[in-house]
Amino acid sequence: MPFSKKCSVFKVVLSALLIVALLQLIYLSFLSKLHGKQQRSTYSELFGSKKNPQLGEKNSKKERLRYSLSSGGIFDSSGQYRIYKNLIKSGFSTSQKPGADPRSHHLALATHTTINNLHHLDSLLDRWRNPLSIAIFAHGQDVRFATALVYALSLFCPQVQELVDFHLVCHSEEMASFPEQDRDHFAGLEEQGCPGAFAKLESYRDKYKNYAIASNVSYPNNLLRNVARTGTDAAYTLVIDIDMVPSAALHHQFVTMLMRREPAQDEVLVLPAFEIRHTRKMPASKAELVQLYQVGEVRPFYEELCPRCQAPSNYSRWVNLSTKTSGPLEVAYTLNWVDPWEPFYIGAKTVPLYDENFKQYGFNRISQACELHIAGYRFSVVSNAFVVHRGFKVQGEFHSRKDEENRRNRILFRSFKEGLKTKYPTSPRRC
Repeated sequence: MPFSKKCSVFKVVLSALLIVALLQLIYLSFLSKLHGKQQRSTYSELFGSKKNPQLGEKNSKKERLRYSLSSGGIFDSSGQYRIYKNLIKSGFSTSQKPGADPRSHHLALATHTTINNLHHLDSLLDRWRNPLSIAIFAHGQDVRFATALVYALSLFCPQVQELVDFHLVCHSEEMASFPEQDRDHFAGLEEQGCPGAFAKLESYRDKYKNYAIASNVSYPNNLLRNVARTGTDAAYTLVIDIDMVPSAALHHQFVTMLMRREPAQDEVLVLPAFEIRHTRKMPASKAELVQLYQVGEVRPFYEELCPRCQAPSNYSRWVNLSTKTSGPLEVAYTLNWVDPWEPFYIGAKTVPLYDENFKQYGFNRISQACELHIAGYRFSVVSNAFVVHRGFKVQGEFHSRKDEENRRNRILFRSFKEGLKTKYPTSPRRC
């Protein structure tokens, strides 16, 4: 073969190879741009600012959050706290038609926490697959973190999206903002989804205890309870701490009970409160609870710290009721309030709110129970529903200022009781 022909063939082969290489580079470049576009779209949806009409409902959720934040919230009656009511509304709440009977909502849980205990929401929803209203207190950098995480939870977790109404409370000089600048901090959440969001919360669980946020920061527990209570349209609410769970069939039992009888206007339905050893699985039914109770793995709530605070529920009577443990919800017996009972109960929207002057540790729940007593309420203990706290409450595990806060709130409680005489001048009852 002449040299010129060999050269020509070589050029053709070389040109073909170059064309193939160029096509591969173009293809890889296209894939890279496509991947980058997908990543930017995901991050833009989670924490970005550009609108994407293809995002549909997700984009709408982001805009609703923006709108909630743009309001600047409202101040509480003391002017010390800023409240973002319904920062994120659940699918259940937004689907309720105006003017509908609020009893169609029936019963909601109302709870409160700081960001370090929000991880309990995961297991709480495993048990309570019904409407839930939660008020979160955040301080300093946690305001932005809380805003970002509740948005991520509502975006990635179907149960949260459908059932949970989030409310945010911070100091009045602080403001929540849309988490535009936190992309790096939340990298990977789009792949990890709901488990990733809760894993992020788990990393905060040991940051501090709710009552030991900072030396000059008080946890406004009663304000948070009121925000959570008034943040739901449910006709009835059960207010519990976020590290408690109710019995599994409670919502169904209560709705069935409503078909037979509604609680009287001056009646609340008391659920006996227990605490369980950390290593034990939460009991779902009364039968499971009683079995654990009989072997000492479950005991009355606060039994070691303040046995008188729950003793009026009459645990021995309740445990030994002849009522079938899996039967319908019924009133087993009715009690008048006695000092220092702090019952957990289902109450209507008309039940007096908590006194928001009580913060930190001591007298925050008892003050409200005391007011119900003065206002003429009776406390009806239900037959086979209950609430359980995770872990035994023991001496030595509380924050260092517990006793000091308890003494201060005891003084406040005395003046609170004097105020009730003016608020209910015709009541023959006293605390």
